[in-house]
Amino acid sequence: THTHTNSLPPSPSCLNRVLAACETMGNATTICSDKTGTLTKNRMTVVRFHAGGRHYEDFAAGKVGLPEAMRVVVGQCAAYNSAASSSYVFTPGSAVPTQQGSTTECAILHFADGLNNQTYQQFRAALSESAYVAAFPFSAARKRMTTVIPLQTGGFRVLVKGASEVVLALCTHTLDADGAVVPLSEEDKAGLNRSVIDEYAEHALRVILLAYRDVASAVTWTDEDALVQGLIVLAFVGISDPVRDEVPAAVATCQRAGVVVRMVTGDNVVTARSIALKCGIITPHDNSLVMSGPEFRERVVQPDGSLNYAAMDEIAPRLRVMARCSPSDKYNLVKGLIRAGQVVAVTGDGTNDGPALSEADVGFAMGITGTAVAKEASDIIIIDDNFKSIVKAISWGRNVYDAISKFLVFQLTVNVVAVTVSLVGAAALKESPLRAVQMLWVNLIMDTFASLALATEPPTDELLKRKPYGRHAPLLSKTMLRQILGHSVYQLAVSLVLVFVGERIFDVDSGRGLNHNDAPSVHYTIVFNTFVLMQIFNEINARKIHNEINVFRGLLHNPIFLYIWVGTLLAQVVIVELGGRAFNTAGLSLVQWVGCFALGAGELLWNVVVHVIFPVSCIPEQRSTPPLLRLCPCPTTTTMKRTSHGSRASRLAWLAAGSGCAVFFAFGSREGNCRAGEMLCALSLS
Repeated sequence: THTHTNSLPPSPSCLNRVLAACETMGNATTICSDKTGTLTKNRMTVVRFHAGGRHYEDFAAGKVGLPEAMRVVVGQCAAYNSAASSSYVFTPGSAVPTQQGSTTECAILHFADGLNNQTYQQFRAALSESAYVAAFPFSAARKRMTTVIPLQTGGFRVLVKGASEVVLALCTHTLDADGAVVPLSEEDKAGLNRSVIDEYAEHALRVILLAYRDVASAVTWTDEDALVQGLIVLAFVGISDPVRDEVPAAVATCQRAGVVVRMVTGDNVVTARSIALKCGIITPHDNSLVMSGPEFRERVVQPDGSLNYAAMDEIAPRLRVMARCSPSDKYNLVKGLIRAGQVVAVTGDGTNDGPALSEADVGFAMGITGTAVAKEASDIIIIDDNFKSIVKAISWGRNVYDAISKFLVFQLTVNVVAVTVSLVGAAALKESPLRAVQMLWVNLIMDTFASLALATEPPTDELLKRKPYGRHAPLLSKTMLRQILGHSVYQLAVSLVLVFVGERIFDVDSGRGLNHNDAPSVHYTIVFNTFVLMQIFNEINARKIHNEINVFRGLLHNPIFLYIWVGTLLAQVVIVELGGRAFNTAGLSLVQWVGCFALGAGELLWNVVVHVIFPVSCIPEQRSTPPLLRLCPCPTTTTMKRTSHGSRASRLAWLAAGSGCAVFFAFGSREGNCRAGEMLCALSLS
């Protein structure tokens, strides 16, 4: 069961690389999601810009209002100070350009082309990349990118672009409306912060500052920090990246499901807050905490690099957005949340996201924009880079976990009854009413057919209307224990009554005390037949393990269950009527069949009685791992990424396997349901 259910894909838009990740995702309590491309469409467009002391919302107006020399520098900064892989093209019939490489750089390239008569391709053709004097790629730590190019008139030009507040702090001059260089005071910087950076950010725009300076003679080109001193403000660009249409509803679904969504982004705090409001991650009047990466490091990271877990525990419950987040901040956030007992899922697409993806309980890499390193470090790859796919993964993960729990309820009930009947028979009658070959058939029903039937239940909307189990939830829930014990009582009562007085009820000869050479008795055939039919009908009850009374709800949506259920029933009829000595059965009359069916179908009525008469509150909590689980190690659990949570479903499967081994030793024919149980049985049978 465990192997089968884990092989199910979380959704058509997810690639499950690690089997345990699917079930772990079903119990995730928090998701740390990137913004760009996951929560947003990753379709960057410059919608506003500020240059020469004026705001513009139209490229044509900027082309007319700005001096040509200033527009040329903008074109140079866009074309040369960007990755060569960044480009855009307009496909026929589309008003939206197709972007390749960094979508932020593509938006700036499109913006610069709108201001100039030359395109970025023409700029790049005029000066090849090999002619650059120095180039410093964008760094998440520095939040800027720098390129130095030679000028035809002599000298060199340092081109810089990056996070607006970071680059602005390096500027000492700006350009006025005529393109003249004028000094930039601290008061002017504060004014630009308020009127441009904060204003744009409040409209959920990513604000990038383009700056430059000219150098008359060669300097030390390897020292970027020295090169970027005394810059001239060229233009602020406000880049819009619309929130995906389906994201607000997906975030709301996560919140209803008890999963906290946190956004980690490189944008500034104001932009991050605005995007989080649009996504529904925070609301205007809640008590959520929006924090920048530097502030997080100051409060949580100690001088020696270790985490202050007390401070982390203080901010974690309210933290919803981390802005200006570096890869190390992301890693520390994930590590702190796991230390606080959360089951953490995290998304990432860059090479630097590898540590956070590896540390998380479930790491999601982006299939479109993700690097090979990020994909290798991840557990699940999101094919379409869409946050909605994560919600599907939660639904599938919970469905996988529930499938194993359903199978566990069904199997433990069978094992409790079978072992008890065997022990009572051995003590009172010196024989087992259920023969070994009959138990092999029961084993086939329980371990193979039932696992397929219960594991193929499709996910439903109800899965996302309850809270996750969490990392430290008990192995068996109270409702599961009630179902196991309640149905065991009914089956034991019916089985023992049939064993000791069944011949009187059905008016047949007693099967007790017969030799193995004697013909199969109708009495013990009725015992065997009723026992199997009770399991077959209880299989329907096992479909619902969350206190639902209507066990038939959604039954018609799972044709595999119906086929297996009907096939098992027909096979039981054939075995009873035609099994003969091979199965120790004798043919039954119509009246006897009706009686067996009535007792088997009584499981459905008894299920209602159990729910109505026995409240869940009467069942004690299961807070520790049962001793059965400590009999021997299960290979499945030792391969889990994080045994404290990721192996919970494996432990459920091992519990079922352990109980299966117990029945094997009782009957000499019982298999377990995990590899260890199967190996034990194979050795014993050989």
